[in-house]
Amino acid sequence: MTAEDSPMEGLSIWHWIVVIIVVLLLFGRGKVSGLMGDVAQGIKAFRKGMSEDEKPPVPPTKPAETIE
Repeated sequence: MTAEDSPMEGLSIWHWIVVIIVVLLLFGRGKVSGLMGDVAQGIKAFRKGMSEDEKPPVPPTKPAETIE
């Protein structure tokens, strides 16, 4: 794939500025920042879940014996 075949070749910085302005107008600054916070929390939860999977399982404990 060459630079001429790139799908991003026709997009300049001005196109991105317009897209960002439209997104901010549609969703508002508060909603966008809230959405980014939710994404960050999701990534943290995913990483925590992945790290918990790597720990060795704890062997089950023996049930207590009853006295008759």
